[in-house]
Amino acid sequence: MKYLKQFGIIIAFSFAGEIFHHLIPLSIPASIYGIILLFAALETGVVKADSIRETSLFLIEIMPIMFIPSAVGLIDVWPILQTAWLQYLTVTVVTTILVMAAAGRVTQAIIRRKQKKEGSKHA
Repeated sequence: MKYLKQFGIIIAFSFAGEIFHHLIPLSIPASIYGIILLFAALETGVVKADSIRETSLFLIEIMPIMFIPSAVGLIDVWPILQTAWLQYLTVTVVTTILVMAAAGRVTQAIIRRKQKKEGSKHA
């Protein structure tokens, strides 16, 4: 039952992201809205990390399996991709590196900010 409750919380934020996607006329995917809302709820303490920890860890563990349908879909459209596979591969590699770098920088900034806050509390 605990896992259903945790999954329900995560799904609720995903659903809220869908609502935001339909209400706000920007080309931001609904999943990003949901992630931002969940992040804000975790940061403000509205949702405690412990209340979704186990299900979140499970979803992260099975994430590679979630890419299998997309990979199979690529096989279906291979005749279309075959003419420009090098361009697609280049864009994929470059954007992956950029996303990893941006995520790393943001993570480092958040960690530094958190350490600075904790340091000022103890001083």
